[in-house]
Amino acid sequence: MSRIGKKPVAIPKGVTVQVSDGFLKVKGPKGELSAKLHHAVSVEISGEEALVKIRGNSFDAIHGLWRALLNNMVNGVTKGFEKKLEIIGVGYRAEMKGSNIQMILGFSHPILFRPPQGVKLETPSPTSIRISGVDRQLVGQVAAKLRAFRPPEPYKGKGVKYENEYIRRKAGKAAAAAK
Repeated sequence: MSRIGKKPVAIPKGVTVQVSDGFLKVKGPKGELSAKLHHAVSVEISGEEALVKIRGNSFDAIHGLWRALLNNMVNGVTKGFEKKLEIIGVGYRAEMKGSNIQMILGFSHPILFRPPQGVKLETPSPTSIRISGVDRQLVGQVAAKLRAFRPPEPYKGKGVKYENEYIRRKAGKAAAAAK
């Protein structure tokens, strides 16, 4: 049995968890999330906690996965999730155009990105982007897409990076110039 899967998920006040027709629905103050349950998993709700149970002789990875997914859904509708990106480079910047974000990253054209429904983008400064929403997977996917437009390069570190990401630097052509 999975160690993570055995732990119950606490359901705070103001959050409702329902299981019906093979779907798990979580509703809270920040929004609503739903997911189709795996056939080998069931969720038992008792009072202020939910417990993920495994059916039959299924493997433990599904047990721990679904417990983590349920926990992320509960945390998402109560607190929400957030990722921060930094833009590094001369002339590189981002600005909001309505709910879309326009990024200038050294290409011949600006990049206009339209976020999916349920994800909110903000630019507190021209060189930082804040991505927030209730769905952890969707927030992470949007952050990865924005970073993929210009990943940080190893020589000067120019590009879009996560807030606390460390970029390993390479030496460059200093060795060739020493001859």
